[in-house]
Amino acid sequence: MQIKNYHVPLHIKINRVFIRATFRMLFNILGRVKITGVENVPLGKPYVIAMNHISIFDPPLLVSFWPEESEVIGAADVFQRKGQGIVLSMYGVIPVHRGDYDRALLDKISAILKKGSPLVIAPEGSRSHVRAMQRALPGVGYIIEHSQVPVVPAGLVGTTDDFWQRSRRGEKPQLEMRIGKPIHFPPIIEKGAERRAARQLNADLVMRHIAGLLPEEYHGAYAGQAIY
Repeated sequence: MQIKNYHVPLHIKINRVFIRATFRMLFNILGRVKITGVENVPLGKPYVIAMNHISIFDPPLLVSFWPEESEVIGAADVFQRKGQGIVLSMYGVIPVHRGDYDRALLDKISAILKKGSPLVIAPEGSRSHVRAMQRALPGVGYIIEHSQVPVVPAGLVGTTDDFWQRSRRGEKPQLEMRIGKPIHFPPIIEKGAERRAARQLNADLVMRHIAGLLPEEYHGAYAGQAIY
């Protein structure tokens, strides 16, 4: 059944206020946070936020410092991990089973965007654990095709797995969120295999824009393809 309206429960809204404030405070204590490109965010309009994904620090950094509240989709298996799963549930993160076709999830995403809320997605589908980006899965291309909303690329720098260890040593590592200009996509008119290829092409295009926001050592699968 198609979801006509997306509603965030009041207790989740309250949770988000405290979660975002808490993470902002923690990141500012443990590191040095720099945000650029905020002027590129189309506030109050529907759009997809696409980020590179190195470690568990990426989603809380982006969500806590993004200029408006956003919905988030995340891998379902992370909900089984102690600590992480609790925070995800408290924030109201929407679980997604990687590689599965989920019509209900797509309907929910459509309802979120129709409501005018931004949606966070990591096109790589999982953490890379290294700076170098992996190739995007076609999921973001599918969302682009069916939602016809712009994608705002966000490049995250410094969120490596050793961030916590370095912070405990008093290093205060530099953390950056670089926000790019919205990317607009024309409708996909191809059919069959060509349609699937077009989705992947759009997903790769998003990653090339993210690469353009990042240092070269982060480009990984998109080395030599960055769009600046």
